[in-house]
Amino acid sequence: MKGCVVTGLFVVFEGADGTGKSTQVDAVSATLRAAGHDVVVTREPGGSVVAEKLRSLVLDPAHEISPITEALIFAAARADHIEKTIAPALAAGQIVISDRFVGSSIAYQSAGRGLSRETIVNINAYATAGLTPDVTVVLDLDESVAGRRRVERAELTDRMESAPEGFQDAVRASFLAQVQAAPERHLVVDAAQTPEAITHQIVTHLSTKYGVCIA
Repeated sequence: MKGCVVTGLFVVFEGADGTGKSTQVDAVSATLRAAGHDVVVTREPGGSVVAEKLRSLVLDPAHEISPITEALIFAAARADHIEKTIAPALAAGQIVISDRFVGSSIAYQSAGRGLSRETIVNINAYATAGLTPDVTVVLDLDESVAGRRRVERAELTDRMESAPEGFQDAVRASFLAQVQAAPERHLVVDAAQTPEAITHQIVTHLSTKYGVCIA
């Protein structure tokens, strides 16, 4: 676009279950496409044929999976996701929007499951070959509200959502700690706002800090 060329921008949405990530991924990507941007929307675990198969395995509540096995499955899915979907899209100059990335592994497998942060970081450094999002949007919401939203969705509960009490609080705290550690690469958004207000805040941030023109 004239005077507004954004090449290979990698945007990730993070947050505990029930914070509205999927809603915002859809809304933000629709806004960017309406403005003429070439956008690829993807998710984790998943986003490629192999990664989607691993997703169905690791999220299935019928399976008992140890924390380290879970972490390695997520990392394997991520490696394939990057190779088959993310890296080619970024190389082609597209905007990639992913529902979850490495931040979720740190939050869920380390803070939630009790594995060391160093272990998770090292596993994923290898899996990603050092690929880091340009911006990570963290949707933050009190667990009492997020939990109620999960119940109201009346969907089948996966292995992550059915974790024991205190798990989601630990996940939320981890995301906020990640923001504090690298504020220049994160945007925290109050997920208790209306969906429209949240979308506006995110799009405005992408416009002012990353030069993403909005119609």
